[in-house]
Amino acid sequence: MVTTKDGAQIFYKDWGPKDAQPIVFHHGWPLSSDDWDNQMLFFLANGYRVVAHDRRGHGRSSQVDTGHDMDHYASDASVLVEHLDLRNAVHIGHSTGGGEVARYVAKYGEPQGRVAKAVLISSVPPLMVKTEKNPGGTPIEVFDGFRTALAENRAQFFLDVPTGPFYGFNRPGAKALQGVIQNWWRQGMMGSALAHCEGIKAFSETDQTDDLKAITVPTLVMQGDDDQIVPYKDASLLQAKLLKRGTLKIYPGFPHGMMTTHADVINADLLAFIRS
Repeated sequence: MVTTKDGAQIFYKDWGPKDAQPIVFHHGWPLSSDDWDNQMLFFLANGYRVVAHDRRGHGRSSQVDTGHDMDHYASDASVLVEHLDLRNAVHIGHSTGGGEVARYVAKYGEPQGRVAKAVLISSVPPLMVKTEKNPGGTPIEVFDGFRTALAENRAQFFLDVPTGPFYGFNRPGAKALQGVIQNWWRQGMMGSALAHCEGIKAFSETDQTDDLKAITVPTLVMQGDDDQIVPYKDASLLQAKLLKRGTLKIYPGFPHGMMTTHADVINADLLAFIRS
């Protein structure tokens, strides 16, 4: 555990040689660092130091009632990085974790000279919600529906999401993996209903255009074109345009949770990018 400036306890894992290049993983909503098990074992086997934490209110971190916003998420990540004194790090974020990476790298990581590269996987920036300036975004009513479903029956909602759109198991011919669904549910239910509810606003209504513009390190942008959670035309395509040194990879038919369903492909591409 590491303690943040406002007293939140953040759970983290730190595996591998302490003199190896660190890879820091930032998980999506409403999950935990366990969502990166496959990637952490893969990169550990390839000689890297791997670090991942549970966002405040998620997983094993403390269920605080404040700070469920992108600024605190990034600040908490910075506290962990400084605590471990990580340098030359590669930061990889999935979904909401991609927003966390963008804010962290722009506000802390690059100014402190601690970041070598970044990766955004199926990530929420620059802005998810539909506005006048973001006409391709998702209507606010969709996110209000998330909040209602979470408040009415979080346990059922957290079964419906992975069973359906998150991994593309609702597509014709898709083979649903029961263990993956149950693991998603397990991770979600470990966290705080309040953190999850307030986190919806954080991932959907935070405009991160300026964060993306501020990042100068090489950044890999990865997304499936069958992402039913974060529409790729309003996410990865725009990220690649805003980043100074962005590389875009679109995967035909891959779902939102593609680093779980297609780990072999994603891991190989991540490794190639980090080594390049």
